[in-house]
Amino acid sequence: LSLFIGPQLNAQLEGWLSQVQSTKRPARAIIAPHAGYTYCGSCAAHAYKQVDPSITRRIFILGPSHHVPLSRCALSSVDIYRTPLYDLRIDQKIYGELWKTGMFERMSLQTDEDEHSIEMHLPYTAKAMESHKDEFTIIPVLVGALSESKEQEFGKLFSKYLADPSNLFVVSSDFCHWGQRFRYSYYDESQGEIYRSIEHLDKMGMSIIEQLDPVSFSNYLKKYHNTICGRHPIGVLLNAITELQKNGMNMSFSFLNYAQSSQCRNWQDSSVSYAAGALTVH
Repeated sequence: LSLFIGPQLNAQLEGWLSQVQSTKRPARAIIAPHAGYTYCGSCAAHAYKQVDPSITRRIFILGPSHHVPLSRCALSSVDIYRTPLYDLRIDQKIYGELWKTGMFERMSLQTDEDEHSIEMHLPYTAKAMESHKDEFTIIPVLVGALSESKEQEFGKLFSKYLADPSNLFVVSSDFCHWGQRFRYSYYDESQGEIYRSIEHLDKMGMSIIEQLDPVSFSNYLKKYHNTICGRHPIGVLLNAITELQKNGMNMSFSFLNYAQSSQCRNWQDSSVSYAAGALTVH
């Protein structure tokens, strides 16, 4: 099967990436979606285009847990993740450092295989890094439903890794999941059609993320309950950034693309939103 999928997937990823501009500075972290590539492949390209493979040696992939209740973060129990492009090696040295903190649990193989929030980033990671494919490792982290204080703790822990220019953080998140099947139907009529209201709600959240303030982001989520599935990985990233800003590091985050799987116009419709953005260090 992968004999067939590999070249096809490779061509798809190449196509999406070729349509996107890269910004001046390489990303230290990106936020990108994890839905099927037919829905969000072109959106995700805007984030992956900002990755500089010549300086990146370790890639932390923070994905939310969709299937298992998890109050902390979990590490994979395997050494290698296979992709249709090439295999990605998990960094056992960094895993050892994280494991020693006592803050992590192990994902079962079943959880690892069921969870798509990390998996969907593997082919894109492989593609973005292919010019240096034997020179980097990955650090997949499954992020549970963390409390605000836990987001702060994990943010502090990851901040020292985020400070290193040879590390890249990939934060896996879709944005609003709207409709009856998601049990979420927030609608601000002043925005016009439902899909416009969804966009307005998402962009409010995106601009708060761009302000790099974890507390404002938490407050936004409490107020609107926007169904951003990667809210905890985003919270961890924002807390890591806050920690580094305290130490005088100057960073900025900007979103580069926004898309919806479809345009909702009535209550029977449903859609998922996607956003891609990059953190740069000045």
